[in-house]
Amino acid sequence: MEQSDFEINKHHWDARVDLHMVSELYNMPGFLKGETSLKPTEIKEVGSVVGKSLCHLQCHFGQDSISWARLGAQVTGVDFSPKAISAAKALNNELKMNVRFVESNVIEASSALKGETFDIVFTSYGTIGWLPDLKVWANEVFSLLKPGGVFYMIDFHPVVWMFNDELTEIGYSYFNIERIVEEISGSYADRSADIKTQSVGWNHPISEIIGALTEAGLKIEFMHEFGFSWYNVFADLIPREGGGFKHSKYGEKMPMMYSFKFRKP
Repeated sequence: MEQSDFEINKHHWDARVDLHMVSELYNMPGFLKGETSLKPTEIKEVGSVVGKSLCHLQCHFGQDSISWARLGAQVTGVDFSPKAISAAKALNNELKMNVRFVESNVIEASSALKGETFDIVFTSYGTIGWLPDLKVWANEVFSLLKPGGVFYMIDFHPVVWMFNDELTEIGYSYFNIERIVEEISGSYADRSADIKTQSVGWNHPISEIIGALTEAGLKIEFMHEFGFSWYNVFADLIPREGGGFKHSKYGEKMPMMYSFKFRKP
């Protein structure tokens, strides 16, 4: 029997947990000393989380989940990778935090959490490109929110995903018209790593994302676009004044990130 796309991607992410935990990108030594893994944009745009319940979807091995807890939130992290969830639980215990981590596919999160609802649902950087159907995902987000609750997401801009890995030419459609199967060598956290996996992804234009969330019943409060990346994970990036990275050729002329804030009526 052939593997499902989710099974292929689960293997892809399981295979990267150990590598990511020791990579310079994730800076585990600094994190263990108390440094936050969150970037200034999401901290500012989400606002105070003190005393609020927060569900972090696609949480990987838990650094951002624990960072929100350090800022005062009551946090539940969800991810479909059993290896990532195991690592997140171990990290949580090592730091003596009280974050709950749950193994679940994001499109089954409300069931896995038995209908629990939250003040904030959060997701960030490289998440929805692994999902074929955003309407199913958006309905899950809606179900996870309390009335008046906020959904916040920040991610790499779909324009970036149009380009080849070298960012030299357009290789993919902006629109979600194809299933993109790739053989991946290395990782965004370490391009030279001796690791090879297959992955399956989809490009989702901004209109599809907004459309899915509004059709699910959420109300948009803002959308922002940014001409830089907080992470040095694309080809030919150079440091920018003010932090983060811009493209050496395009500068900040090309959108590289976006953020949304939605609210459940």
